[in-house]
Amino acid sequence: MALHSAIKGKLISVIGDEDTCVGFLLGGVGEINKNRHPNFMVVDKNTAVSEIEDCFKRFLKRDDIDIILINQTYAELIRHVIDAHTSPVPAVLEIPSKDHPYDASKDSILRRAR
Repeated sequence: MALHSAIKGKLISVIGDEDTCVGFLLGGVGEINKNRHPNFMVVDKNTAVSEIEDCFKRFLKRDDIDIILINQTYAELIRHVIDAHTSPVPAVLEIPSKDHPYDASKDSILRRAR
């Protein structure tokens, strides 16, 4: 069973490189819903930006997801879509990857919160 948000029983989703996704999946975040749609996306060098954008938009529309974690590297590729999302739920959190450290100056959600 996936790790759920304690208050509403909602999911955490992940868009990231293989190492990031595997780490969260081993932590219990992964789940496939009744329509066979996973709550994670593994991005590699062959993944098109449009695929990342489409996945992010799908996660935004799902009512069973409260938090979207995305590697900051990939968030930069779809910045216009992330900036257009103004609703507090699902919350979008940009996280570092193994190869790219977190840069607070690039995080538009953090800038909005300040």
